[in-house]
Amino acid sequence: MYDKELDMLCTSPQPNSENLSRYYESDAYISHTDSGRGLLAMLYQTVKKYSLKKKTGLIKKINKKPGSLLDIGAGTGAFLYAAKKNGWKIDGVEPNEKARDLATEKGIELLPALDDIENKQYDVVTLWHVLEHLPDLDNVVGKISDLVKPGGNLVIAVPNFKSYDANYYKEFWAAYDTPRHLWHFSKIAVKKIFKEDFQLIECKPMMFDSFYVSLLSEKYKNGRSFSLGAIFTGLRSNLRGFRTKEYSSHIYLFRKHQ
Repeated sequence: MYDKELDMLCTSPQPNSENLSRYYESDAYISHTDSGRGLLAMLYQTVKKYSLKKKTGLIKKINKKPGSLLDIGAGTGAFLYAAKKNGWKIDGVEPNEKARDLATEKGIELLPALDDIENKQYDVVTLWHVLEHLPDLDNVVGKISDLVKPGGNLVIAVPNFKSYDANYYKEFWAAYDTPRHLWHFSKIAVKKIFKEDFQLIECKPMMFDSFYVSLLSEKYKNGRSFSLGAIFTGLRSNLRGFRTKEYSSHIYLFRKHQ
């Protein structure tokens, strides 16, 4: 369903919270596992290691020195583990019990829900491919805003349904990931949703996403575990993005108003 006012798509109908949680129980849901079994999983874990360095470098750049950090949708805790090693005071939220258990093995204790955080604000709050999963978007955006200190930073990464690879694969585009993804954002939508409390500082492309998403999309469309065509589609998506500024995924860097 298209929301014209916000320029975004909404999954309809949406599963209730009890049914929604079942879609995350599969071992095939890579974000909740540290497994590298299978070609796509191995590729995901390889890119993940590189991305962790980029992510920790990014929060260092925007905050200058390590401070307090909250990661919402922390998965198995890999990002928080890396941030902790870099001197950050960390908290994290992850509703999936199996993912929390894997984080505990790293020495990272995660809370199951945002509501478990009371009377606390952070220098940096991050959501790496998480906002699209969260029910009751208006309410959760308010909660997120309350968790960021005035003058603090909010970092959000989400897929972009206006990218070349999204238009190429259409209903087979893996980043639609329905029904787990409840919301499908454009750049305009993300800016509008957070404009009341935040100023957009920068919007950065996630260059590897086009390749991974295209490989997964090709698997959904044609049943192929690996396809050179998908690699070329990912490359074309990035090349098109240089011109249109519409990449497969973007990172949005916001600063909260004082």
